Amino acid sequence: MQFLHTMVRVSNVESSLAFYCDALGMIEISRYEVAKGRFTLIFLAAPDDSKTAIEKDAPLLELTHNWDPEPYEGGRNFGHLAFRVNDIYAACSRLADHGVLINRPPRDGHMAFVRSPDGISIELLQAGKALPPSEPWASMSNNGEW
Repeated sequence: MQFLHTMVRVSNVESSLAFYCDALGMIEISRYEVAKGRFTLIFLAAPDDSKTAIEKDAPLLELTHNWDPEPYEGGRNFGHLAFRVNDIYAACSRLADHGVLINRPPRDGHMAFVRSPDGISIELLQAGKALPPSEPWASMSNNGEW
């Protein structure tokens, strides 16, 4: 068995790409517009997986945009996506700089949670050992659901 991708439905392509690519740092690998089915598929890879994704199979995130509007409340009962990051503090700072609310700050230098524009929970995990606690993260409280 080989893991191929995870699909999440998105209500707005531009705001989703601003979140996943600009703020989170993912890279668009391919895009398919399916006019007959009235949907768009956009495949993204994490930066460290992007070369592998182009050359071979690597884990991908598939964003599905249905052209006919429908509500996706609460992430449509989706659990979360998890990404390993080289520096959790830098990753959270980048997200915050893009206006993303840090729902569960990385107080422990190891784990944080944010949400996409459609309410999908995103877990960030520090690669290797946890970083030493650092402000402002160490004293931040949780915000909303994660």
